[in-house]
Amino acid sequence: MYTSMIAVAALWGAAAGLFVPRAAYRLAVEPEEPWRDRCPAGHPLVGPARGWLGGPGRRECATTGGPPVAPLLTAVACAALAAATDGQPRPELVVWLLVAPFAVLLGCVDARVRRLPDVLTLPLAVAVPLLLGGAELLPYEAGSWRLALLGAVTLGGSYLVLNRINPGGFGLGDVKLAVPLGAALGWYGWGVLFSGAFAGFLLGSVYGLGLIALRRAGRSSTIPFGPFMLAGALLGLLLGSFTALP
Repeated sequence: MYTSMIAVAALWGAAAGLFVPRAAYRLAVEPEEPWRDRCPAGHPLVGPARGWLGGPGRRECATTGGPPVAPLLTAVACAALAAATDGQPRPELVVWLLVAPFAVLLGCVDARVRRLPDVLTLPLAVAVPLLLGGAELLPYEAGSWRLALLGAVTLGGSYLVLNRINPGGFGLGDVKLAVPLGAALGWYGWGVLFSGAFAGFLLGSVYGLGLIALRRAGRSSTIPFGPFMLAGALLGLLLGSFTALP
């Protein structure tokens, strides 16, 4: 059953990840620009059964090229989250699996245009605490909804302070993303919250120092921090899920 759960999670991640490239293409625009409504060939992306989930069905309407990075990332993340439960039927795993495709989407958009759209961060800031509230009502849960709420306030507030101190380094998008990530990490306790947050800073710092060492950036350069926040949160969730007791 444990192996089957991991396989199902991976298949879910791969299937959901297939929809990420088109959504990322639509949302990866500058703040003053509207969402894209046409593919590179000029065909409309909006209309019945199209929008984020599909297209007109023509090959030239493809919005990506190269390897299927997004489905692979989503599949690996979902499989890892399922594996960390050690075969226990944790209800919060459903929450993580539902959120994973949106996390990959946010990371893709931020990496391209250094933007975390409100259309994604704000619904997640509401949905994650609510879903975790429902998970706490089910058997085999291994976290605390109260700590999840405190984690959302703590991490969101911390990033707000960083934004006020250094607006160029931490945008309001990072602040809004910190709220659902804080809720997810706080679910497993303060140790996991701090570990996941620290991991994000550590990964971002290593990446930035690497760019400086390669002379591809200067000390005053900024990097999209969302992907590192998300990667750190994933590591924190894996740690929390693996060590949590139901």
